[in-house]
Parts: sequence; C-alpha cells; structure tokens
Amino acid sequence: MSTRTRKTAAALAATAAISLFASACTGSSDSAANDDPNARTTITFWHGWSAPSEVKAIQENVSRFEKAHSNIKVKIVGNMTDDKINQALRAGGSNAPDVVSSFTTDSVGKFCTSGAFVDLKPFLAKSKIDPAKVFHKPLLDYTQFAGNQCSLPLLNDAYGLYYNKDAFKAAGIAAPPKTWSEFEKVAEKLTKTKGDSYEQLGFMPNYHGYETTPMHYASQWGPTYFDADGKSNIAKDPAFSKMLTFQKSLVNKLGGFTKLEKYRNTFGDEWGAKHPFQTGQVAMQLDGEWRLGMAQDAKVKFEIGTAPLPVADEQVADYGKGYLSGTIMGIASTSKKQNAAWELVKYMTTDTEAVVAFANGIHNVPSTIEALKSPNLTIDPGFKTFIDIAQHPKSNTTPANVDGGAYQVTFQDFGYQYESGKASDLKAGLEKTAKQIDTDIAKQK
Repeated sequence: MSTRTRKTAAALAATAAISLFASACTGSSDSAANDDPNARTTITFWHGWSAPSEVKAIQENVSRFEKAHSNIKVKIVGNMTDDKINQALRAGGSNAPDVVSSFTTDSVGKFCTSGAFVDLKPFLAKSKIDPAKVFHKPLLDYTQFAGNQCSLPLLNDAYGLYYNKDAFKAAGIAAPPKTWSEFEKVAEKLTKTKGDSYEQLGFMPNYHGYETTPMHYASQWGPTYFDADGKSNIAKDPAFSKMLTFQKSLVNKLGGFTKLEKYRNTFGDEWGAKHPFQTGQVAMQLDGEWRLGMAQDAKVKFEIGTAPLPVADEQVADYGKGYLSGTIMGIASTSKKQNAAWELVKYMTTDTEAVVAFANGIHNVPSTIEALKSPNLTIDPGFKTFIDIAQHPKSNTTPANVDGGAYQVTFQDFGYQYESGKASDLKAGLEKTAKQIDTDIAKQK
C-alpha cells in the first residue's frame, strides 16, 4: 500500500491551507532557470512517502538517476506533509526544496496560479517532450491549469470495484455487475440483515464509506464539472443529478441512511487490517489499486475479485472506465537550480524504465503511456483491472481549478445533505451549490 493513497480526505482539507499561502508565492520559471545543468550540484527533493518499501523504491530510483547524472546529487527528504511543503515554499531560502512531490492533486490549480511551482512547458519544449504523447488526458487535466503545466504525474491511482468471490458464489451471482441497475440488485442480494444491523452488507453506499465519495461515483456518469466559461456545470450536466438520485435510491434500498450509518460506525480503520471489506462486513468495495495488496497483507479468508465500477445503464458501451488520480511532481519557484531540478523531474516522470521500476516498487499504476505497456511491469490478474482502467479512453478525473479542491468540498457537502434527507429538493440544491462554487472561484481570481 502506498502512503499517497491516504490522500482523499487530507487533500480536500489541505485546500484552505493552499489558499492562505498562494499570494505569498510569486516565483516564475524565468527567475531561476539559468543554472548550468552540467555543473556539479546538489538538489533537494521532498516527498510524502514513509513506508520502508516506498522509501526504498524512491532511493533506488534516485540512485539510478544519480548514476546517469554523475554531476547531480539528490538530497532526499521523505514523509513531508503538504503543510510542511507550503511553509517551506512560503519561506524560501536554502532550506526550501528544489523538487517537490505532493499527494494533493486538488492543489494543482493553486500551485499553478500562485507561482509556487514553475511552469514546466519551457523545460518540456527544451527536452522536445510532448506531454500529450507521454500521458493520458486525465493525468494532464489534474497536473495543469489555465495553460500552465506546473506539475507532471508521478504514478497514477485508478479506482474500481473489489468483490468477495465467495460471497458472490454463495448468493449465486456469476459475475460482477456492469451497470448501476445490475449493481443495485447484486448489492441487495448480497445483503444479510441481523436485527437492526447487518450480518453482511452488499455495499456501503454512504458518502462517508471511505472511498465512496461523490466524485468517485460521478466519474461513472462521465461528468463535466465546468462549462467553457469556467462556470460550475453541476446543475446543468445531468450526470450529477443522476448520480445523486441513484446513490440516494441505493441508500434507501439497503436499509436507509440511519441504519447504514450505525453499521458504518462499527467499521475498522480504512488503512488497517480491520477494513470492512477485508473482514467480510461488506461484500463489495469501491477502492483504488492499493486495496488488493492491503487485503492480501491482511490475509483475508476469501477469494478477491476486481472489476471496473459499473456505469450508467445508458453508457454500458463505456464499461471499463473509472476515476483517475495520482501523485504530482514539480519544481519550486524558489529553487535556484531549476535546470538541474528539471533533470530529476524529467527522469522520474517520463523515463519508462524509471516509472516502471517505481510502479513495481510501490505497487501503483504507472503514469506514462509507454510504462503502462511495458513488458517489465509486474501485473497479476487483480492488478490488471486497474491497468486497464488507467488506459480506458473514457476514464476521467476532477479537473484542477484556481480554488484547489474547494469546489469538490462544496459539492460533497451537498451530497451529505441530500443522502441524509436534510436537503430534499435536488434541482434547487444543485443550483445553489453551483452558485456557491462560482462565488468561491470568483474570490480567488
């Protein structure tokens, strides 16, 4: 399991902190990109990984880089939170990093517009790299904003469906569902009530059910978050109302919000061995590629199946798609060694051998088109599901915006209100939410 997968809630919570420091960062790629990349130098690289296997994989990749670039030494600093990164970028000076890896894709809009990270387009052009030929579109959607490619993808997360094959067999279910209407029937069939609780729940639909966020659900309807003018599209694109309607229906059919929340409160930690899918408390789980390794480490007592998440019934031809996210990598605008820093960023994000080695090392999805096809990539049948999702032409993500991930928080908050019954007028609620998103974004410009 990669520590970076623990980012969902933390990424959204970090948005406010990013907003606070944005005005203090005014660097640009023109200010410090005049160093000699062939000169002997040392650059500092900050990242957030902390598990021994992850730290080892990072060190091995950096060692390969140093072997190929004998003039550049890399000082690695791990287990860095976004708060620490933001403080260092604000302060600048000799203690600030040259290269930064962040788990918080939702902050890219801020990193780009504030100048905290430099625009990498001049570096890409100098190296004759066309990012559209290196990365799939969703990854470019979350690493750039308003024409500023201030970061590049460093591995990828793909979200799909995990299911308990033993439970499926016992219930007489032959295969994972492909559409949401099929999914609803399967979830009901797998659910076994026990008094006012459950012996086994087919699926935890509530938005607090770990990775069952509104954004992860919505991806399966092919949403467009903003229109051509940059205005919130959630009240106009039927994908959002259809998703919310389906989720609310599933909540009701599986016992109602209150009963489900009571059961959810019995679940173990998302990142521990007592995760409800791993204990058999739920038979299906929306999750990322990391769950497979975690479940195997927890020595689950059933056979695990993986599949893409279902899609809307009218989009069955698009089955196989999913939500994509990942880690980003950029150059700090305060760095005085940006050309040397670029050599490291280029190596770790675009070199096929480096990307494959890192993906194999921490069991995450590769982020480049070539790495996804590499014969050196370690792929078992369960993991292949997520490799395929990462390459599906209709897979999508939540795009970068100037407000960081605040628009997602606003949408998610309405989802909480609607699923619990505190908000009942879906149309009016979406219109109010869209207006709030537009107001918040306008304040950031």
